[in-house]
Amino acid sequence: MKIAASDYDGTLFRNETISEDDVRGVHAWRKAGHKFGPVSGRDLGMLTPQLKHYGIEFDYAVCNNGAIICDKNGDVLFEGQIKPEILKAVSEEPCVQASFHFAFSAKDRTYLCHESEGSWIMREGKEWDFPVIYIEENDILSLPQIHQFSLGFEDPADSQAAADVLNAKYGEYLHAYPNRCSLDITPPGISKSSGIEHLKQLMGWQGADVYVIGDEVNDLPMLEAYHDHGYVVDTARDVIKAQAVASYAGVGAMLEANL
Repeated sequence: MKIAASDYDGTLFRNETISEDDVRGVHAWRKAGHKFGPVSGRDLGMLTPQLKHYGIEFDYAVCNNGAIICDKNGDVLFEGQIKPEILKAVSEEPCVQASFHFAFSAKDRTYLCHESEGSWIMREGKEWDFPVIYIEENDILSLPQIHQFSLGFEDPADSQAAADVLNAKYGEYLHAYPNRCSLDITPPGISKSSGIEHLKQLMGWQGADVYVIGDEVNDLPMLEAYHDHGYVVDTARDVIKAQAVASYAGVGAMLEANL
């Protein structure tokens, strides 16, 4: 048995859709007895309806960059936590205040505040029937268990700059992953690679080889951890391609090549 782990945005989901080639590739992979799942920065409740809409069946989902893991039925197997006082302190940083939304991910909903033009959280929540709850910034300390704090910027350089500030100042309590104009903040020690390893332990899949594919900075931990089978899509930036064994036209092509 092999485990395939695919990033979603920019990798499986490209040009505002999932291609028929990728759907066929996932089907053939699973029919051969292998496991497939998304490993994404997205919220669980916003990702799984999209996969079902496009006809992608999956055996697991590692979401919010490894901060939450579920099985094929959507049952949560693991959820991390960022302390409320850390969320509040981070939200007051000047570089964070420049974000056009604060999105706090819980296992069954997203809490949203500090929203301005450019934010996509509420729009996607309505499109995919996922609960997004408006709060005020002074409600942050009373939020339930939160495993990811997400920001959005107009310029990828602003996302990277904010990540540098937060990782330097709060590295003991969190890790910030820039992903183009987005910035995802997770508990310390959480990454896509740690999520995959935790998944293997939870599911009893320790002996399986892992095949990963991505396209961005937050995919680097899994590309490095599973370097022998670490791939990117052709549209990935050169700096990301440099960390991969090979690039493919899409996820389906990678799966078929390694079937």
